[in-house]
Amino acid sequence: MGEPAVPPRASTAADTSAPSASRSAFSRLPGFFTLLRTEFTLAVRRRSDIVNPLLFFVTVLAMMPLGIGPEPEMLARMAPGLIWVMALLATLLSQESLFRNDYEDGSLEQLALQPQPLYFPVLAKVLVHWLVTGLPLALLSPLLGMMLNLGAAGYWPLLVSLLLGTASLSLIGGVGAALTVALQRPGLLLALIIMPLYVPVLIFGTGTVQAALDGYSYGPQLAILGAILAVAAALAPLASAGAIRISLEN
Repeated sequence: MGEPAVPPRASTAADTSAPSASRSAFSRLPGFFTLLRTEFTLAVRRRSDIVNPLLFFVTVLAMMPLGIGPEPEMLARMAPGLIWVMALLATLLSQESLFRNDYEDGSLEQLALQPQPLYFPVLAKVLVHWLVTGLPLALLSPLLGMMLNLGAAGYWPLLVSLLLGTASLSLIGGVGAALTVALQRPGLLLALIIMPLYVPVLIFGTGTVQAALDGYSYGPQLAILGAILAVAAALAPLASAGAIRISLEN
């Protein structure tokens, strides 16, 4: 007499949860890239949102030698801090409009009502904000560093630190923009909320360039900027999504 056949084990939730979550995450990627392309097209059409921060960044730095003096040694010593502070202020200047147009035309509320998580639409908007603001600022920085007599050893660290740092600034600033999106004049409150959060990025950004100019290794500073960016990319869109829901409810 043979042994009875063993029936196949029914699959449990624990067996299927991980593949299902993975498939769910990958299934959202096409929609995310479509939203990213749409947001980028809209951002390019609003040219003032792109030009104003760049114009502020270039104009203020060009006027610095007129205000603090044309001595090359002094300009070279102050160049890392000046460029980083102006990049921070230029990014802050454009943060107010990050969700403003979508709030005013009602599309932000429509996004919040959809069953999909608000994380990916927020991440797409912040990524487009960095592409049209932070990326051009970073690419222009070596040219402005040359104008301020920055040493040649600082060009590459300045570019890389600004690429990492401005992305973090856009992500962190998105939280403040989401919290103040329903206010009529959020400028001062927005600055008070996010400026303290910008300080670590500013410290390690200028520290990267200064370490390179002094002949030291700037790898640790860049690693910390990368870690800040990773944490901001994971948490800031979640915080922004929650802040948007709170702002819409009020």
